Amino acid sequence: MGLITVEGIRVFAYHGHLPEEAKLGGHFIVNIWVTTDTTKVEKSDDLSDTVDYVKIIEIVKQQMAIRSDMIEHPARRIVDAILPLQKVQKVKVEVQKIAPPIDATFDKISVTIKAERKDLQE
Repeated sequence: MGLITVEGIRVFAYHGHLPEEAKLGGHFIVNIWVTTDTTKVEKSDDLSDTVDYVKIIEIVKQQMAIRSDMIEHPARRIVDAILPLQKVQKVKVEVQKIAPPIDATFDKISVTIKAERKDLQE
C-alpha cells in the first residue's frame, strides 16, 4: 500500500458566496492524498503501474476553474474526478482559502473531503 501526496497546488479561482469573491477571485491551496497499491510500480518502475500525479494536478486545475459559492463544491468535484482513476483506492482532498475577505484573524480556513472506491471494499 502506498500514499501519493501532492501538496501545495496553488490556484487562483472565483469561489465564494460574497459578490466581491465572484468578481475579484482569490488564492487557494489544494492538497491531495491518494492511497494506491504501489507493489507493481515498485518493481516495474513504469508510470502506467501507478497514479500519475501530473493527471491529479490537471484535475485540480480543471475543477478549481469552475466557479462555486462554497469550497466544499470544488473539493467534492476533485474527489469525484480522481477516485475513478485506475489504481486509486482512496482519495482525500483539502481546499484551503487564502485570505478570504472577512474581518477576522485566523491561521487557516479549509475543507477536507474523502472517499474510497466501493468496488474495492471487502
